[in-house]
Amino acid sequence: MDARLARSQQEPQPSYAPGESAFRIDLERIRFATALSRLADVTQVVTSMATSGVVHNRLTHTIKVTAVARTIAVRLLRTEDPGLLGDLGGLDHVVVQAAATAHDLGHPPFGHLGERVLDRVARERFGLADGFEGNAQTFRVLTELEVLGPGDQGLNLTAATRAAVLKYPWACLFYPDPHPTAWPVPPRGAGRSRGAGAAKYSAYTIDLPQMMDALSAFPKLPPGRQTLECSVMDLADDIAYSLHDVDDFHRSGVLQFSPVSGEFRSWENARLQFADLDAASLVSAGRQPGAGLEWLRRHLMSKDGWIFDEDLFAEAVRTVGDEFVDGVLATPYDGSMAADRAISAFTSRWIDHLISSVRTEPQPAVRSGYVAMDSQAWHEVSVLKFVNQYFILDRPDLAMLQRGQEQTVEHLVLAFDGWLSDPIDAGRAPRRLLDLVNTATHAYHHVAREHPEWLGGDITDADLGRMGRGRGIIDFVSGLTDAQTIALGARLSGATGLLWNSSL
Repeated sequence: MDARLARSQQEPQPSYAPGESAFRIDLERIRFATALSRLADVTQVVTSMATSGVVHNRLTHTIKVTAVARTIAVRLLRTEDPGLLGDLGGLDHVVVQAAATAHDLGHPPFGHLGERVLDRVARERFGLADGFEGNAQTFRVLTELEVLGPGDQGLNLTAATRAAVLKYPWACLFYPDPHPTAWPVPPRGAGRSRGAGAAKYSAYTIDLPQMMDALSAFPKLPPGRQTLECSVMDLADDIAYSLHDVDDFHRSGVLQFSPVSGEFRSWENARLQFADLDAASLVSAGRQPGAGLEWLRRHLMSKDGWIFDEDLFAEAVRTVGDEFVDGVLATPYDGSMAADRAISAFTSRWIDHLISSVRTEPQPAVRSGYVAMDSQAWHEVSVLKFVNQYFILDRPDLAMLQRGQEQTVEHLVLAFDGWLSDPIDAGRAPRRLLDLVNTATHAYHHVAREHPEWLGGDITDADLGRMGRGRGIIDFVSGLTDAQTIALGARLSGATGLLWNSSL
């Protein structure tokens, strides 16, 4: 049997309708998973209550990533040599759609804010060396936590689909050996940014056997390299994210023409002077117009010298400035059909432009993948992402709301830990929470028997119980919606009159 079709568990062979495949079953299993429905109430960039307009949530983001990913895959299947695609591990547009549909299932309440809180608490409170990572949680949801039926290993997807969600196909520590953090040039995401090990990774220690099983279907795949189908999904995520957030926050009135235009035009007019500044002088400049783009230029030159080009960066700043800043932001969004046409036309035109720039890379750079945008488009996406980060995520007026959300998430984790540590009342904790703790504890005992070196010597019953309780609590809290998190946080603080689904 084709190794790409292998599932984690044996199951009765289904009868396929004409034109249907095992990969189509993967896609439908993901679409019908409760973890996907949950994303309708999970923050993408900022929660909807933070702005006056409608903003993307994780589900609408997922739908758009899936549409872009399918378009890229179909285009490659139509234009690229089938032999080349086969040599790179194979490309099926349904696998790409399945991976895109699944790619954010592990993201916790309140977006990346929730991810940072859970990572810190997991490490400091429970001694979990691999903390919390949204991509690793996605893989855990698909292969362990989501319930398909009588089986006990998640959705029981094919190896091709499981491998296609491995954006960072390594563990925080230990795998592969040598670990990507020790490579002369670490792959994108592998650099250290918190604690030990990689900053981003796609499997926790207890899920490593599943990762290794999925990647075994691709024996020619170099260590640390995404599959071709994963590269398509990852690229589609970048394209969708870079465009729909500037769309959101223009409609919401968050992005204002004057500061954005000032940033772009100041850097363009004084790019040589900015380049001559030493780091201390640039720090002193603070948020002086133009300083942000100069920091971006230096970051890209340092991290991505394999593709960065001074002239292409300047051209990208000019192009985004002309087409988005002057072409869209210059006219305040007033809710009219004309305003909708302007921003929709920009978004549609740029999606087509970025997709048309995609090409295969049979021998990609370490920080790239088997598919990539051309150099000009890569620089343009980097500048669009800068607009999101600099003028949206870094806004001080969001800080108070986000600080409150951070405390809510941390309070939930600590409250559940206290509850489960109570020998009298632990049995009355939510049933799913108890199930998740039992599942995680069993997994840690299994790893302690088979690969004790993965746990760094923490293999006593007390160690395994602590880590299992911590991972189970993290699994539970990360699987809540924004609204459930707020409601349950209030309930555990002693508030009354709030409804809660007791079936959890």
